[in-house]
Amino acid sequence: GCTTLFQETAPGHRTHRVQLENALDALGPGDTLIVTRLDRLARSSRDLHNIVARIEARGASLKSLAEQWADTSTPQGRLILTVLGGLAEFERSLILERTAEGRARAVAAGRRMGRKPLITGAQHQEALRLAADNRTHLEISRILRVSRSTVSRFLARNPQD
Repeated sequence: GCTTLFQETAPGHRTHRVQLENALDALGPGDTLIVTRLDRLARSSRDLHNIVARIEARGASLKSLAEQWADTSTPQGRLILTVLGGLAEFERSLILERTAEGRARAVAAGRRMGRKPLITGAQHQEALRLAADNRTHLEISRILRVSRSTVSRFLARNPQD
């Protein structure tokens, strides 16, 4: 039979994936879409079910190489896919919930989230002093050995009186 390979390079969280659309559009009756893993195909069980519905509407089926049970050409495969897809989405929601709780605890404990500041405490005062002396952002950036845009962002967030 004919084999066509579609390879997506966009991240899975993107809503519009060109190669996935091309693969689904290329399916005809009796065709099988084979994926390496289900988590590479869909982001949630709802997404998976929508994709499977589109595949079946074209008279085709879905098979996963990593998950042998994921085979929509059989009633058992469709049932297992539905149940395990729901469990995976439930697990993902628990992970997101725990992550949010951990982040909230860290913030409550006074931990700063995100990247470390590019302008340190000593540079902070020096940048404000130099700006008060009407030095340009470029001059300040060279003195502090940081980029001009870092100085501009810092001074925009810390205006002088």
